[in-house]
Amino acid sequence: MIYSEKIRDLREYEDVKQADIARFLDLDPVVYGHFEREETIMPIKHLMNVANYFDVSLDYIFNFNNLKKYDNIQNIFDKTIAGKRLKEFRKENKLTQDKLAKILNIGQSTIAEYERGTNIIATPFLYTICKKYKISADYLLGRIDEPKYLK
Repeated sequence: MIYSEKIRDLREYEDVKQADIARFLDLDPVVYGHFEREETIMPIKHLMNVANYFDVSLDYIFNFNNLKKYDNIQNIFDKTIAGKRLKEFRKENKLTQDKLAKILNIGQSTIAEYERGTNIIATPFLYTICKKYKISADYLLGRIDEPKYLK
């Protein structure tokens, strides 16, 4: 993935220390350092909080576009909305849960859990879907209503 460079650049531009972001996320600074270097994948809940901290979109952090922030962005997250949007996306693209699971190399039951809103979609799966299908991560997670698709 390509979020590490963006979050490091944002942090350095704002003259914020890794320890400050770690404290904001309620993490050990060593753990945050691993996330920032992508030695460990940052869970989407933390990545969204970093986006909120710097007031930018996930699409910007993922390097899907150069627009730092959408006008209508919400800094909240609802797993139910995210699940509904994932299901809507899947059906629009004529993908069964099984087919999407194979694309992501995960179990069909994991897709079902995401769609029910039981679990939040994992960062690498969100990234893969958005990159492959040119759909906004912020849209899929319910942070914006439009644009739905990336240019």
